[in-house]
Amino acid sequence: MKSVRWTSQDLQSLPDDGKRYEIIDGELYLSLQPHYNHQQACGNIYGLLWQWNKKTGLGAATFAPGVIFSEDDNVAPDVTWISKARRAIALENDGHFHSAPELVVEVLSPGSTNQNRDREVKRKLYSRRGVSEYWLISCPKRQVEVYRRDTASLALEAVATLYETDNLQSPLLPGFSCLVSEIFEEIV
Repeated sequence: MKSVRWTSQDLQSLPDDGKRYEIIDGELYLSLQPHYNHQQACGNIYGLLWQWNKKTGLGAATFAPGVIFSEDDNVAPDVTWISKARRAIALENDGHFHSAPELVVEVLSPGSTNQNRDREVKRKLYSRRGVSEYWLISCPKRQVEVYRRDTASLALEAVATLYETDNLQSPLLPGFSCLVSEIFEEIV
């Protein structure tokens, strides 16, 4: 049996039903409406990045911007940060990025299938497409896993797992620093 290879054009024919549809390497992935804690963590990290960016003016933080790497790689990360220089190249008239932002943040959804997609499938995609740094946020564990591009392999490799009392910083974001606990404010 021949498997279907999904494209960005196929996404346009799917219903606008509040679900998030993504395509990675031609495979369709579906995410249900996010949990309150998921959205709260997204809002908190977006707010922290936005506040830092407002002071520095170096780029832009964005909620689920839509990143179309190719016809068969079309994703919507939870939060991104992109520099002004890269945004000038990546942002096209359709309002989506067509190349990688420097930073991608995903908040893990419950379930092994969802977590495997973020930990493995998306991390490999973001590695191939040039994302410099990848943060995975776990609300139940109240931790942030940080992956950075390895200069030798060019893959996103784990560099740290940070907990509530740790400071989250990045060489991509000069002067950015927050306590990991700030990401989990208002999380029940």
